[in-house]
Amino acid sequence: MQAATVVINRRALRHNLQRLRELAPASRLVAIVKANAYGHGLLETARSLPQADAFGVARLEEALCLREGGIIQPILLLEGFFNAADLPMISRLELHTAVHSDEQLAALEQAQLDAPVTVWMKLDTGMHRLGVLPEQAEAFYQRLARCPNVRQPVNVVSHFARADEPECGATERQLDIFTTFTEDKLGLRSIAASGGILLWPQSHFDWVRPGIILYGVSPLEGGARAADVGFMPAMSLTSSLIAVREHHAGEPVGYGGTWTSTRDTRLGVVAMGYGDGYPRCAPSGTPVQVNGREVPIVGRVAMDMICVDLGPDAQERPGDEVLFWGPSLPVERIAEITKVSAYELITRLTPRVAMRYTD
Repeated sequence: MQAATVVINRRALRHNLQRLRELAPASRLVAIVKANAYGHGLLETARSLPQADAFGVARLEEALCLREGGIIQPILLLEGFFNAADLPMISRLELHTAVHSDEQLAALEQAQLDAPVTVWMKLDTGMHRLGVLPEQAEAFYQRLARCPNVRQPVNVVSHFARADEPECGATERQLDIFTTFTEDKLGLRSIAASGGILLWPQSHFDWVRPGIILYGVSPLEGGARAADVGFMPAMSLTSSLIAVREHHAGEPVGYGGTWTSTRDTRLGVVAMGYGDGYPRCAPSGTPVQVNGREVPIVGRVAMDMICVDLGPDAQERPGDEVLFWGPSLPVERIAEITKVSAYELITRLTPRVAMRYTD
């Protein structure tokens, strides 16, 4: 009998990387492994992808974990550095860093470094979170080009805000701003993440930055699932039945009595809950699979337990495996039912969920 466990399929990760090469054959692939590799395990995911051209992280601590774990590929700090005092370490570890603000630029100009740093100037083409505004971009770029602490040439990066909405026109506007600014620049260019890779081949440029699609999950909410375009889900979230109980018609189950059975049935109690990261908001009827058979969650998701309606003729026993999402039950489907983004579902799992890897 097992408690909540995440099983990561290394073969699926490698398959997805190869599928990305087929979609963007002229681009280098920066595997995005921030947020504990979208819940898949930062270091083990990177070790599973020796053919990745580079890795992308959100924090310096993530980059340090990769370097200390033996990862030698380029590592890009997607949000740049947070403190000027980090620059010597960034230089020493040969990290790439985004630069998106006057404060970061000034810190680079004033730093005392043993070797220059590879820089990706972040251009705000329409996301409006981080980045240099287009009207200020040329002056900013020229300062980077003159800075002795910056390895030349300066690269340029941006990020789509609405790549999954091809009819809205926003992505075309962002691409126009990006290409207009970079057309006479010598450095590398990158703007496409998962949605851009799938829907906007003209945006692939030198580097693409696959995030959620690398893990076999679609970035297109309400659209095609990743498996429909040749990707394999790498994560399976499983647990087991800890009890099977007789339940009478007319009786409620769980906190608040939110579900009442209309028939005599058998209920399974599963070692899983919002303490493991499964969404508390999952309504009755949300599917799980018990020994490969689909059955519904009933009642309210609790911190440590979930009840499922096995049916009156159920043969399942305590210890039998329960799948909450995986190749045969796509997490995109759970996202649609619970109204919790697939991004959040796979990254919100808590440390008490055990993790193991298969080939």
